[in-house]
Amino acid sequence: MYDRRREGYDPLQRFLELFEGVSAASVRAGKAEELAALPLEERLQRRIVDGERNGLEADLEEALTGRPALEIVNTILLEGMKTVGELFGSGQMQLPFVLQSAEVMKGAVAYLEPHMEKSDDEGKGTIVLATVKGDVHDIGKNLVDIILSNNGYTVVNLGIKQPVSAILEAAQEHRADVIGMSGLLVKSTVIMKENLEELNQRGLAADFPVILGGAALTRAYVEQDLHEVYQGEVRYARDAFEGLRLMDALVGVKRGVPGAVLPELKQRRHARVEVEEPEESTERSDVALDNPVPVPPFWGDRIVKGIGFAEYASWLDEDALFKGQWGLKAARSGGPSYEELVETEGRPRLRMWLDRLQTEGLLEAAVVYGYYPAVSQDNDLVVLGEDGKERTRFAFPRQRRGRRLCLADFFRPEASGEKDVVAFQVVTMGNRVSEAANKLFATDSYRDYLELHGLSVQLAEALAEYWHARVRAELGFSGEDPRDMKEMFALKYRGARFSLGYGACPELEDRAKIADLLRPERIGVHLSEEFQLHPEQSTDAIVIHHPEAKYFNAR
Repeated sequence: MYDRRREGYDPLQRFLELFEGVSAASVRAGKAEELAALPLEERLQRRIVDGERNGLEADLEEALTGRPALEIVNTILLEGMKTVGELFGSGQMQLPFVLQSAEVMKGAVAYLEPHMEKSDDEGKGTIVLATVKGDVHDIGKNLVDIILSNNGYTVVNLGIKQPVSAILEAAQEHRADVIGMSGLLVKSTVIMKENLEELNQRGLAADFPVILGGAALTRAYVEQDLHEVYQGEVRYARDAFEGLRLMDALVGVKRGVPGAVLPELKQRRHARVEVEEPEESTERSDVALDNPVPVPPFWGDRIVKGIGFAEYASWLDEDALFKGQWGLKAARSGGPSYEELVETEGRPRLRMWLDRLQTEGLLEAAVVYGYYPAVSQDNDLVVLGEDGKERTRFAFPRQRRGRRLCLADFFRPEASGEKDVVAFQVVTMGNRVSEAANKLFATDSYRDYLELHGLSVQLAEALAEYWHARVRAELGFSGEDPRDMKEMFALKYRGARFSLGYGACPELEDRAKIADLLRPERIGVHLSEEFQLHPEQSTDAIVIHHPEAKYFNAR
């Protein structure tokens, strides 16, 4: 290699010289001087926008000499949060920094509270928030709680798995202006519809406007289909800040605030056309049936506990973590690129969390998995015992168009006289990390809460992928795996891991059959009455070895 450096030149030494005398303390001092030069009101707003707590209490004390505490909140601090919302909406501020701002806002309000006189007025408005019955996912709902509560609203957060009776009881008790319902699962959208119908039947639709949110919802479904169902106002919130805008509008209209107006509903572009669906068929697709059936290393189930982080670390998909869980995205104009954010925020925070997770012993990675003989009967997968008798069966839907695929097609038909093999697995990161994330939310450590929750969910996914690779190795075809991890994340290996509740196997109730086979309570995973896995940082799967097995939607 040709070295262009002149004799005696050390690039590392030169790099250090450039930053000689610069320390974290000096950077903080420079920022403090910059803030100190601003007028008090602007300084307080900048603290909110920048998420800067150092010096906050002194500034609040100074502000209290000239204004009442409530006025400081309403006319100064909330303006700062409004700026945060505008920056987020324009793509100039990332979600972790939004939450950092919310932490400072929360701290400022807590400091001012003892100086506030009690008032009998209604305040800015009240919302009852809940994740609907049967759904354990609360990260989206909790982000709405953070944004609304730090923009002056009273939030009654009921938590997860809430029946409509509990939601309505709380709404009436707290004289709520709005009800907010959240859910991640497709089934939750059905529950939301049933809840709206219950409000109609009780004659409460006129009293309670409703905001709905969650990954399985679409704006069209809420503002067209559910709007036709509900006799009151119902709106869709794509994220927490849209929830804030809707709350402003709904409360404003309800209280007759001049100029308050609701956003227009999404209009149908075309009249609904009834399409005649082909009848359900049991005819097999064109999936090949001549692939060799691998021989598993054992029959039945095995438990594996105490799995070290180093074993599955390489399976952590950083892009899915940074973009999907932590909300890091390139600024729309003038800000850092995604790659720069990864280097300055993503990876340093990830290293910090991984060190903390291991130091504090928060990871309890464990797996229960097993291999079972199986055959297919039309659209059913029949799982057999070692004695050849049926233990359980899964009925899968078949595509009505395209290749007309069904998961049963990836197994030898009973009529062939051959037996196939199916694997099942349940993995978990344990309950400690879930409890730690909940504690962070309860103590208003919003950014830490978002990051730890997102990381723990993504680690469960990493463990599931790692164990699927272990299954491929035990079945003897891991040599077909690509060497590049990007291709692994793109699922370019043989076979597939199908989790219950999605595309090809939508019946969550089938989780009970996997639980009966694997008894996951032995690794601390329990199945709720609504067929949800606890703790949330757990996943289950049917593992199929067939070379053509890839993800598809059955409907």
